[in-house]
Amino acid sequence: MTGRVQGKVALVTGAGGGIGAACALALAREGAAVAVADIDLGAAERQVAAIEAQGGHAIALQVDLGDEASVLAMVEATASRLGGLDILHNNAADTRLSSTCDRPVATVHTEVWDAILRTNLRGTMIACRAAIPHLRRRGGGAIVNTSSNAALAGALSHSAYSASKAAINSLTQSVATQHGKEGIRCNAISPGLIVTPSTKDSYAASGVGEIMLRHHLTPRLGRPEDIAAAVVFLASDEAAFITGQIICVDGGSLAHQPYVADFIDREAAS
Repeated sequence: MTGRVQGKVALVTGAGGGIGAACALALAREGAAVAVADIDLGAAERQVAAIEAQGGHAIALQVDLGDEASVLAMVEATASRLGGLDILHNNAADTRLSSTCDRPVATVHTEVWDAILRTNLRGTMIACRAAIPHLRRRGGGAIVNTSSNAALAGALSHSAYSASKAAINSLTQSVATQHGKEGIRCNAISPGLIVTPSTKDSYAASGVGEIMLRHHLTPRLGRPEDIAAAVVFLASDEAAFITGQIICVDGGSLAHQPYVADFIDREAAS
């Protein structure tokens, strides 16, 4: 397998399924040896098997981003077992609490707020901090953080998740500023609604997908492969002059005035 990250070592968190799995597979297809890290070791092992079935090289690691020792062990295991580290993709987030308990500011519980920021923000920072010395030893590298459009505009709920992702945007720019002269680039990808195999049916049944699609400028919603393509690009030397950026991969959902969808509907009905 040859490609844009040939001979590189990549670490992807939250890679047992969904967006992370697509990113790990895409990096492997482009020639990287990939550490597939997830809180669910079984899911990580299944993704490794899928990568190896396509001729790639990968290892499975269990990680709990809320546990500093676990994050440090993940980074060290990647470097020792795969021979170094060139690419860190901080993709994992606490989606369980975010989807069930992350309420408006007036009613969110402090414990939920702390737990989400502990995993999403603190865990990402620790992973960056642990990875930087390894990237430095390789003469540079790339960090790609998964942010969210929830960080860029207000919503009716998910207050802690949104705040954690906004902080990741700032963290991204700090890392890029502090380590750019060492050849270490750091960017963030801000996804819009991404439909995964596990969410496809629920979005359709609830009407969420239809509502969101009204505000997209593209004729479809996002797929994990859309994010993976951006991750591979930012991790590759093709993006050597790009750092400190927050790149929306969202079908243009934040690129327009809020009334655009209503005018489109009105024109279609006339």
